[in-house]
Amino acid sequence: MKLAIVHDYLNQYGGAEKVIEALNEAFPTAPIYTSIYVPADMPESFKKMDIRTSFMQKLPFIKKRFKEYFLLYPFAFKSFNFNDYDVILSSSSAYAKGIKIPKNVLHICYCYTPTRFIWRFEQYVENEKLSNIKKKILFYLTRILKNWDIKTAENVNFFISTCENIRDRIKNIYKKESEVIYPPVETCKFSISKNIDKYFLVVSRLNAYKKIDFVVETFNNLKLPLRIIGDGPHRKYLENIAESNIEFLGKVNEKVLAENYANCQAIIFPGEEDFGIVPVEAMACGRPVIAYGAGGALETVINEKTGIFFKEQSVSSLKEAVNHITTISFDSDYIKKHTEKFNKERFKEKIIKFINKKYKG
Repeated sequence: MKLAIVHDYLNQYGGAEKVIEALNEAFPTAPIYTSIYVPADMPESFKKMDIRTSFMQKLPFIKKRFKEYFLLYPFAFKSFNFNDYDVILSSSSAYAKGIKIPKNVLHICYCYTPTRFIWRFEQYVENEKLSNIKKKILFYLTRILKNWDIKTAENVNFFISTCENIRDRIKNIYKKESEVIYPPVETCKFSISKNIDKYFLVVSRLNAYKKIDFVVETFNNLKLPLRIIGDGPHRKYLENIAESNIEFLGKVNEKVLAENYANCQAIIFPGEEDFGIVPVEAMACGRPVIAYGAGGALETVINEKTGIFFKEQSVSSLKEAVNHITTISFDSDYIKKHTEKFNKERFKEKIIKFINKKYKG
C-alpha cells in the first residue's frame, strides 16, 4: 500500500500539526503534501519529513498574508498528482480534502471540522475582528465556497472525526457518517507533582478570539495568582489590562510547560474549541480543568471528577467556578488515568487499523 498525507498548511504549530507528527511516525515513508510550509515556524521534527509544497509556496508575502490568498487554496490542492498512490489521507479543516482523486484511489479524511469560515461564518468574523467591507466580501464568497466544500466532501470515501462534537457537524453539513479517533496527546511527557502551588494557569495562543481577556478581568477581581503561557497579537492588550497578580511567561519549552501544568491549582480553558489538547495535557499531570462548557471540553473533562464547567464566558460565571473548584478534592491519579484514551500511541494504532481495514475491504 502506497500512502500519501495531505495537510492544509504548515505555517504554525498547533494541535493539527501534532497530528501530522503522529501520522509521520505511523507512516514514516509517506510524503506530506501541503499548500505552504514555513520551516522557521515549525519544530525541528518537521525538517526530517518529506514535505512537498504547492505553487503557493512562491507567492509574495505568503507567510504573513496566507489567509488573504484563501481563494487560491482549492487550486493549489487540485494541482497535486496522486496517480502513483493507493491511499490518500487528508488532514483537513478546510482545503486539503479538495484534492483531485484518481480512479481507484482510496481517500480518507481526518477532519478537524467542516470549514469554519464557511459554516460558522458569524463566529469566525467575530473572532477575526474584520472590517465591515471585508465581512461583506467574505460573506458573498462563502456562499460560493459552500458548494465547493460539499463537493469536496463527496470525494471522500471515509471520514474520521476528532470527537463526537465534530462527528455531529460532519453528519449535519456533509451528510456523511464518520468514526471518532481522538487526536494524539503525548501524555507520557507529563507527570504528577506533589508540590502544588497557589497559581492558576492559562495556556493559549494570545489571539482575541481565545477569550483570555475575561480571564484576566476575573483574576484582577479575585486577586489570585494567574500565569499565562503563550504569545500572540493580543498579548500587549492583555498585559495592559492585567494587574500585578498576573504573570505572562510567553512561549516556553516543553519542560517549563510540563512543570507549570503539574504545579498549578487548575488550568483555565475559557474558549470553545473543536477538541482542545490543553485540557488533556493538564489532566495528564493530574491537575483539574476549569472549562467553558462547550465544544470538545465536554468530551474530555468529567464534571466534578477531572474538572468543572462554567456556563457563560463572563467574569461572574468564571469567578463562581474558580471559587467552587477550591472546595472539591480531586484524585490526581484518577485524572491522569482518564487521559490514557487520548494518548498518541492509541491514536497511531487506531489510524493504522482503520486505514488497513478500509483499504483491504
